[in-house]
Amino acid sequence: MLFGKLLPREGNFFEMFNQHADRIVEAARAFSQLVANYNDPHLRDKYNQDVDNAERAADRVTQDVNRLIHKTFITPIDREQIHTLINTMDDVADLIQDSAETMALYDVRHMTEEITRLTDLSLKCCERLRDAVKLLGTIADPAVAEAALKTCEEIDRLESDADRVMRSAMSKLFREEPDVREVIKLKAIYELLETITDKCEDVANCIEGIVLENS
Repeated sequence: MLFGKLLPREGNFFEMFNQHADRIVEAARAFSQLVANYNDPHLRDKYNQDVDNAERAADRVTQDVNRLIHKTFITPIDREQIHTLINTMDDVADLIQDSAETMALYDVRHMTEEITRLTDLSLKCCERLRDAVKLLGTIADPAVAEAALKTCEEIDRLESDADRVMRSAMSKLFREEPDVREVIKLKAIYELLETITDKCEDVANCIEGIVLENS
């Protein structure tokens, strides 16, 4: 009992979730600008750096949360839920960085309409993810809990839209692209971008579980 009294009873986890979600949106917006300005090498480098900076900041928040779990005697929600949520959110930030890095490593020369559409859907998913995360601290209010669940449903719909764009993109790529190297490059990019929306859906599923168990 004495040991427990020496530990914080409730860490500021919800604020840290919000900080991480903000970094995800920063990374997604920077990546969107990278795609929009891809033909300008200077801007491309700038937005690549912005993605990296946001991802590193997200990593630091993840590390802080994982450390705080072990130092907090009583957590506001289940420890496993905290661990799963923050690490799944961190996967989103990692995937955005991976997408930017892969474009550079593969020396992708131009953006396709499908990359633009998948990027837009990824950004929207990340913004709705942030909106859902910001509601977690007050889900004891039934109206807030309902709003969080509806936001998660929107993320699910956006992920389904990305699935459809991905299938269409792959079909077009294999039908129309004669250069095998371009097929390999673009296939990898399409898959990474679609995986961002998949991972956002995983976060939404975590949030739904937290809401249903704690509201």
